[in-house]
Amino acid sequence: MLEKIILHIVLKSIKKRINCYIAITRNNRPIGWLLLFIPCLYGIISSSIYSGKIIELKIIILFLFGSILMRSAGCIFNDVVDRKIDAQVERTKNRPLANKTMSLFEAVLLLLVLLFLSFCILISLNAITIIIGLASIILVMTYPFMKRITHWPQLFLGITFNWGIIMGWTSISESLSPVIIPIYLSAIFWTLGYDTVYGYQDIVDDKIIGVKSTAVLFEKNPKIAIYAFYIMSFLLMLVALIWIESNYRTFLVFLCAVLLGIVLLRKLNLGKVQSCASFFSANKYIGFLVVLSLVLSI
Repeated sequence: MLEKIILHIVLKSIKKRINCYIAITRNNRPIGWLLLFIPCLYGIISSSIYSGKIIELKIIILFLFGSILMRSAGCIFNDVVDRKIDAQVERTKNRPLANKTMSLFEAVLLLLVLLFLSFCILISLNAITIIIGLASIILVMTYPFMKRITHWPQLFLGITFNWGIIMGWTSISESLSPVIIPIYLSAIFWTLGYDTVYGYQDIVDDKIIGVKSTAVLFEKNPKIAIYAFYIMSFLLMLVALIWIESNYRTFLVFLCAVLLGIVLLRKLNLGKVQSCASFFSANKYIGFLVVLSLVLSI
């Protein structure tokens, strides 16, 4: 009987720690790493189309696991920096560091493990991609502080979150090309759009504690700004598709992505938290349609 009680306590303790690790890395919500992985596919597939080189399955798998690991590491670093702010926001007050169910030491240790595993994946790629990947650490470390100094943290997120486009491109072609520019800018505007909507979930708390965001900046005319971000994103991607000489099937599927974006924007109610959350999550379908459109030109 005593052994069973001890075993129950041990298992309960282990389960509690695992739940903390899942919560701090947000792996209970895969939308985060999906929105990180999809731009990587933009770069990988468009580079293959433009250079005529074949995509190895190994590259896709490496970027998939790399996206999961780096998204997890980014969430931990963000929580370490924002632990005091998170404790004051309704949506984030129960995060492990904010409610002190996880120690700062434990979080940093987990962060270092994830960064080490991410580095192991990075060094499996070619030299230029390794260099570009290492450069992204500066962006990852800078992003969490942006909400304190500018109303455009979403722009910095876009720059950081879509770095995988450049890495994906060079992992195939082993060189840089101007074609990356419209693809990268398109993804940045896309992130500006969906993350501005995401910010409306916390806008009441953010205004009270002084956190800056594009949601706060465009509070008076939000839909105009969000529509503008998506229009710019779609136009820039269209330029890229023309540049890499995509076929008609690509443009048809891309049109479906545009139409889905319009439908989602029309249904969006920024005054309702659940509507903002659903819109944010639904952006993965826009991304997958763009990926499919690119695949059809290989």
